[in-house]
Amino acid sequence: MHSVSTEAQPQQAYPLSREVQEKSLDWFAISFMALFHVGAVLALFFFTWQALAVALVLWYISICLGIGVGYHRLLTHRGYKVPRVLEYCLAVCGTLALEHGPLHWVVNHRIHHQLADQHGDPHTPRDGGWWSHAGWVLHGKGLEHQPALFARYAPDLLKDPFLVRLSKYHWVPLLVLTLLLLAAGGLPWMLWGTFFRVTLGLHSTWFVNSATHMWGSRRFATRDDSRNLWWVAVLTGGEGWHNNHHAYPVSARHGLAWYEVDINYYSIWLLGKLGLAKQINVPRGYDSSL
Repeated sequence: MHSVSTEAQPQQAYPLSREVQEKSLDWFAISFMALFHVGAVLALFFFTWQALAVALVLWYISICLGIGVGYHRLLTHRGYKVPRVLEYCLAVCGTLALEHGPLHWVVNHRIHHQLADQHGDPHTPRDGGWWSHAGWVLHGKGLEHQPALFARYAPDLLKDPFLVRLSKYHWVPLLVLTLLLLAAGGLPWMLWGTFFRVTLGLHSTWFVNSATHMWGSRRFATRDDSRNLWWVAVLTGGEGWHNNHHAYPVSARHGLAWYEVDINYYSIWLLGKLGLAKQINVPRGYDSSL
């Protein structure tokens, strides 16, 4: 196992511990989670192949391009560069996953890397598997960031008026998409394209917080509990190669071995071939090609 020092030691703890968060429940988040889970179950009774195809296409757009390529590898870690318009498009795709706006997502994830599996990590399994998966969302105090935290952890995003506004109105693109799906394909398209896709997408992304810090293999001796877990990589387009990611946080490539399929990196690689992505960061000694 390779030994890798990944992050500087934290200068201050995350201000809201699990104990503080557990004193309240975010009933707004709980209501929406319940609604989407009910909608996902209803989708099973309105199955059509067209609706499934719509859900799969939107899965790639929201989870792979939006969360993996956009929110995570571009906005959070700056693993590559794209034109501003494309950055905005990827950020909008990220909002379709119902994982809040880019500012919120980036701040949470940067805190996670600074305090990974230590006191103050917003979603470490050391506080419990369910807590790291969804408990930290349902006890929503951990999602309430004060302006000082935004300024400290995401000053780059705060300088961009579009990303700030998108973070405030992050629910609008998904609402518009849902109405368009209903108009174009009726209940089957809406239930599969929004409710089933979003619900499964949330759990898939949450598995990166929970499962990949509990199960799997470790190629690198990082100071956290991160693991590489193939089935989470399948669900998220490559985000499951999490130990690799914690070893090289700014790498645009997470699947470092030939057998570690990384759809999100392949998407970035393709953008590079089209001249749309530049300065694509890959760890020294690893191949930047496919």
